Amino acid sequence: MKQQNKETNLGTDPVGKLLFKLALPAITAQIVNVLYNMVDRMYIGHIPGVGATALTGVGVCLPLIMLVSAFAALIAMGGAPQSSIMLGRKDEKTAQKILGSCTTMIFLCGILLTVVFLIFGKKLLLLFGASENTLPYALQYIRIYACGTLFVQISLGLNAFITSQGFAMISMLSVVIGAAANIILDPIFIFGLHMGVKGAALATILSQALSAVWIVKFLTGKKTILRIQRKYLKVDWKIYLPCLALGLSPFIMQSTESLIAVCFNTSLLKYGGDIAVGSMTILSSVMQFSMLPLQGLTQGAQPIVSYNYGAGNGERVKKAFFILLKACCIYSTALWAIAIFAPKIFIGIFTADAELTTYTVSSIRIYMSMSLIFGIQIACQQTFIAVGNAKTSLFLAVLRKIILLIPLIYILPMIFENQVMAVFLAEPVADTLAVTTTAVLFTIQFKKTLKELALRKRPEA
Repeated sequence: MKQQNKETNLGTDPVGKLLFKLALPAITAQIVNVLYNMVDRMYIGHIPGVGATALTGVGVCLPLIMLVSAFAALIAMGGAPQSSIMLGRKDEKTAQKILGSCTTMIFLCGILLTVVFLIFGKKLLLLFGASENTLPYALQYIRIYACGTLFVQISLGLNAFITSQGFAMISMLSVVIGAAANIILDPIFIFGLHMGVKGAALATILSQALSAVWIVKFLTGKKTILRIQRKYLKVDWKIYLPCLALGLSPFIMQSTESLIAVCFNTSLLKYGGDIAVGSMTILSSVMQFSMLPLQGLTQGAQPIVSYNYGAGNGERVKKAFFILLKACCIYSTALWAIAIFAPKIFIGIFTADAELTTYTVSSIRIYMSMSLIFGIQIACQQTFIAVGNAKTSLFLAVLRKIILLIPLIYILPMIFENQVMAVFLAEPVADTLAVTTTAVLFTIQFKKTLKELALRKRPEA
């Protein structure tokens, strides 16, 4: 029975070296992955004459795009860690069943989301903060993007099962192939063929289709440990439901990004108009850039933590977490420094409009003022998922987004005279409270987890 691939041995390789061997390709993949959306906005923002308005229109589509990612996370980000845990326990058959069940659900979910977006797209965009000026651009983008929803689901969902086996380079290539195609196709469709916003959407879905084909080909080939097989495609609910429970945390983290985008956009449209919504489009893009490399780090740690948790090796679980925590904190602090002291580095990527640039310089300093501590949140919350602790990871996801951030978006403008500033201030206030709570809970729960692993190994001694 194959339990390791030729690239890595999750149970015996040195933890520090192994984590960065897996994390560097995952970080590269996440940085490249963000280009799918960022490259579109970079080109759209520089369309002569209408760039700023078109950029804001595409920004209104972000909640729907985030929702597609959220459903992929619901299915795969619970299933992938569970499959790693099963491999650590030498239970390959259950791991295969998990992959098969998740594959079927990804296909069904992709088809359902496509139908919903095509039928209700206009109503959803108006709900999400589209104005009379920006709605035409938003509709142009989302009607084409919706047709590629299944490709996005496959790319994001099934790639997690490549990462969970320790095939870091293959996982990275899955993303790089699509992103490289997107970078090439965007200027051709947008400017060369004069398709504008429609061209950006078409380039994105064609690129995601390339990634999807690559991923399916690998997971049905001979090199993979876990293989998509017809006999396992029937959903085994007894095995799948625990994966679904574990996937609720990343689902809420991503789907509430969609809800939060609606709350930010509608509030900012009310208090500051289209320019405030345009600024938020840039801020959400910068936040995506800050989050995805952190997720790359946690993706590198997840197979190590999950496999060794399944194998009962608490010392390797502990070591992997603390290396992950240090790396996340260093990265988030560096990003915070750029956002506070040199914000135009980020802003200039998305717009050359002087008024929008000036407006966004002040808003980004408020919005990201506490982002330096967010590495703690990501490291702790994703480790909860890696060890299968669905309840705590779910609570933390709900706490930051639903209990704290959304109410603050509406409460703070009632307190401060500068209502636009107050809306942006909701983010750092929620971050501070959430990170403090997460750190305390993790300290308590992680000690219990390590004790349980020690007791599990003791009878073998």
